[in-house]
Amino acid sequence: MSNPLFDAMIRGRAAGNGELFVDADGPVSDDAFFDVSARIASVLLDLGVTPGERVAVQVHKSIEALALYVACVRTGAVFLPLNTAYTETELRYFIDDATPRVLIVDPEAVAMGERLATTQSVLTLGTGGEGSLMARASSATPLTGALAREPGDLAAILYTSGTTGRSKGAMLTQNNLLSNAQTLVDYWQFDAQDVLLHALPIFHTHGLFVASNVILLCGGRMIFLPGFNIEAVLAALPAATTMMGVPTFYTRLLAEPRFNRQLVSQLRLFISGSAPLLAETHREFEARTGHRILERYGMTETNMNTSNPYVGERIAGTVGPALPGVEVRVCDPESHEPLGTNEVGILQVRGPNVFIGYWQMPEKTKEELLADGFFITGDLATIDEAGYVTIVGRAKDLIISGGYNIYPKEIELVIDDLPGVAESAVIGVPHPDFGEAVVAVVVRSTAAGMDASGEALDAAGLVEQLVGKLARFKQPKHVEFIDQLPRNTMGKVQKNLLRDRWEDLFS
Repeated sequence: MSNPLFDAMIRGRAAGNGELFVDADGPVSDDAFFDVSARIASVLLDLGVTPGERVAVQVHKSIEALALYVACVRTGAVFLPLNTAYTETELRYFIDDATPRVLIVDPEAVAMGERLATTQSVLTLGTGGEGSLMARASSATPLTGALAREPGDLAAILYTSGTTGRSKGAMLTQNNLLSNAQTLVDYWQFDAQDVLLHALPIFHTHGLFVASNVILLCGGRMIFLPGFNIEAVLAALPAATTMMGVPTFYTRLLAEPRFNRQLVSQLRLFISGSAPLLAETHREFEARTGHRILERYGMTETNMNTSNPYVGERIAGTVGPALPGVEVRVCDPESHEPLGTNEVGILQVRGPNVFIGYWQMPEKTKEELLADGFFITGDLATIDEAGYVTIVGRAKDLIISGGYNIYPKEIELVIDDLPGVAESAVIGVPHPDFGEAVVAVVVRSTAAGMDASGEALDAAGLVEQLVGKLARFKQPKHVEFIDQLPRNTMGKVQKNLLRDRWEDLFS
């Protein structure tokens, strides 16, 4: 019997040296990890979980939590990871929508889990392996092998962030996950000698399906940190060969004087994703370490779509060409007709990585997953002559002011280059005359927020510096300074919160 994703994991581990985790208390072997997953798989089967049923999981990162994911793969259960920051009210929506057979939460959240459960069995799993799940697994007979699954069978549901409305459950098949991981192993040249510094959460595509699946398939090892802690990361880097992170990881490293070329001399690759990486971060990182960060682009619904090359030019500000087997095009948002080189439009993608639809939302699926197989990403982008994709912004972030289309990313890039600016977010808010007005929300740099003349940076001085760099209609009609931009757990700026905060600015 075949289970494509699990079979590939077993083949990948056979190519390695028998270790999966480089742990502070000693290595964790493949055999130990897969034995845990086999015992958890038996627990799921004992609870009546059948292929296609959902297992909802809101637990903190641990080796056992990753083994739970593998257990779902091998039993055919649909893995449903939930952000650890979600509140009980938010979780109620996901539980009611996905109707999982089993709900697994942290031990301290068991009362909440029982309140949320209707027909669900509730188990607990803590970061040290404590809780009822592992208590039951310790005495369970390990499942031998895996239940048969087809490439098109559902393997996971990941809910989108829901910043513009009701969260949607993206349905990902075995082949969606397997094909993408195999492509990344090859494209980024991962093999059994690699040691990945893994400080990402595993309730998200980046940490789970990119980082973990790649290592499971290539036979390499992971330094599996519970999260990004600067001391822990600095201590772990000398033992790593690769690192995957969000831009915040890299800016925090650059703020640390101990982070230098010697510390990362044995690493071969740094990868960034989940949020845009500033060109300045690219440049500073290369100057400090000699490494040029590889930026790539993916989505919950598609896994990875594009990547700067491992061998070839990595261009700051772009997310590279389409990955092998993936097609990308930029289209008119209304007609879906393809646009020309360097024209701004909606990015669409097609390939074996693209999900099969939204859970219980056939109409929404039909809107965003076209009949020809292309998925409308909602991202505004351009594609240059060499095929490199540049993300301009989200379509929902497009500002229409006085009849002009204004792309926030263009303005942010100019503002971010000004002296005294650490970063910025540009939003559109309602305006009685223009329809929408451009508002810049700016974080001053640590260098006392001084402008080019050495004066403290203020709104008037910032706008003055934009004269000659941006057309007048693109210049902010208002500037706000704040201590930090609001971000979600993967580092993306939550512009919806900024728009809500200043929506009445001109009323």
